[in-house]
This record gives sequence, C-alpha cells and structure tokens, in this order.
Amino acid sequence: MSEAIIAKKAELVDVVAEKMKAAASIVVVDARGLTVEQDTVLRRELRGSEVEYKVIKNSILRRAAEQAGLGELASVFVGPSAVAFSNEDVIAPAKILNDFAKTADALEIKGGAIEGAVASKEEIVALATLPNREGLLSMLLSVLQAPVRNVALAVKAVAESKEDAA
Repeated sequence: MSEAIIAKKAELVDVVAEKMKAAASIVVVDARGLTVEQDTVLRRELRGSEVEYKVIKNSILRRAAEQAGLGELASVFVGPSAVAFSNEDVIAPAKILNDFAKTADALEIKGGAIEGAVASKEEIVALATLPNREGLLSMLLSVLQAPVRNVALAVKAVAESKEDAA
C-alpha cells in the first residue's frame, strides 16, 4: 500500500477513536440483509435522535477501539458491522436499534459500549427497555413529590376532621 493510503486510514482510525471516546453510548449491529427502504427509515430515525450511524471496516474499528481504550469491544467486529454513536442520550441508539430489530429480522445487535464500558448484547437490549431521559426524569420527579403530596393530604385530612368536630 502506498504511504498516502496508509496515512488516510490512520487518520480515519483517529477520527473513529475520537468518536468512540466522546460517545455516551455505542451500539454495534449487523445490518446485512436490510432493504434500502429499511436502511433509509432506520437512518432517518437515528438522525432524528441525533445518533450518528456509519458502516465502517472492521480493521479500522478494531484499531480505533484499541486506541479509545475499548479493546474488549474488538470481539464484536466480526462480519459486516455498522456503528451507532450517541454523544447526548445514552439510551437512544439502543432503544431505536432494538425496536427496529423487532420489525426487521435482518438487523442484529452485536454489542457496544455504555459510557466507556464495554457492554454485551444482553446489556444493550436491557438498556433499550429503560425509558428515555425525559421518562426517567419524570419518574424521579414523581418520587420526589410523593412525600410532599402525602404530607399535604395528611394536613388536609386533619383540617377536615377539625372542621367536622367543630
């Protein structure tokens, strides 16, 4: 290979490694067998959630994973691999890809990384079943409001009982 090609591939490895380091979550899938229409729909859904989705050669992914400190992730780079990177929402790529895999048999989740830690296929699927960030925040808010609501109901009940007694 010429030195220009090697330099270009090294640069691509650096770019992918930086994306891996910056990503809140990474999901690796085998998208072999998807129709063009299915692939277009999947990419549109991912883009709508600000998830970057790329098909990258396994040799480049392995080197980038090593460089990013995710060497254990190299084991999932077998066969055709597409990678979804999300810098904001940890759950979004896993949720979208898992939901899409239910309708498209050709899409298979291989594994990934969550906040810098390598995750198995099962962990990615478990992550996909969690509610999104807004859902989790609303659950937290509900839990935080419960004690205040209970105190308010108790005060109201005491006030009503005092009125009835008077």
